[in-house]
Amino acid sequence: MIGRFDDLPLAPLQPLPLNWLRAHGVELAVLRLDLIDPLISGNKWFKLLEHLRIAQAQGAPGVISLGGAHSNHLHALAAAGERFGFATAGLLRGHPQDTPTVRDLQAIGMLGYGGYRERHQPDFWQPWQALYPGWQCVAEGGGGPLGAKGCALIVEQAQAQLAALGWADYHGWWLAAGTGTTLAGMVLAEAGRHEVHGALAVPLDHGVPEAVQALVGKGGYRLHEACRGGFAKVDEGLLAFMADCESETGMLLEPLYTAKALLALRREVEAGAFAAGTRLIFLHSGGLQGRRGFA
Repeated sequence: MIGRFDDLPLAPLQPLPLNWLRAHGVELAVLRLDLIDPLISGNKWFKLLEHLRIAQAQGAPGVISLGGAHSNHLHALAAAGERFGFATAGLLRGHPQDTPTVRDLQAIGMLGYGGYRERHQPDFWQPWQALYPGWQCVAEGGGGPLGAKGCALIVEQAQAQLAALGWADYHGWWLAAGTGTTLAGMVLAEAGRHEVHGALAVPLDHGVPEAVQALVGKGGYRLHEACRGGFAKVDEGLLAFMADCESETGMLLEPLYTAKALLALRREVEAGAFAAGTRLIFLHSGGLQGRRGFA
């Protein structure tokens, strides 16, 4: 059914020199999950891995999940299904919309609407399981314990490349948090050795702190506000910062997660939160297909 989905590509670990880091003596490397695949991009491959292993082991006819009209998660799931030969169904939030992401999903044949508002109810999946009997059900964004288990492998990818970077060790991670699942998996993998900093790209009422605590408890991580006024909110200051970073490094970002996370890191660095000589790893979590919605 799924073929070689288990063959995770290696994301390169690269230095990320930025003027505002140099001014404070902070070193930053970036783990480029955006480069592992043009379609199954970023942390989405890791968050889907355990779900797909289960689907394969159980002989599930397909995989069903849900998300919004710009969903990186649904886009990656659809692409994985097309490449590795399994059926997918995607339930979209709200009313039908015409976005580049939706057009891709339509072309693959993965689309549906209905019931999204009830996604947190215990019986949410029952009517969909009746329509898609035996399918593997995946929470929005790949969130939850199975997604966290797959994301633990991200830490291994970086640690395997430290010597090539010239680092003996590092002091912590910095990444965007949308569901908290990727952060939780990395906290589990680190087991207290290095702190994981999550830049909250969504408001507090989205439940990320509670979700992370349910997965890993209270230690090993810190959460920082980074949503800039709300989910999917983009402003001129953020876009200008993103353009400056892209011009300086040649690395593309997207405005909902990676750019917000990096801007929040600059705020903390300039406030003196990290001493000179600190070495951090920034996780580029992909999602570049979503840039098309902000052209």
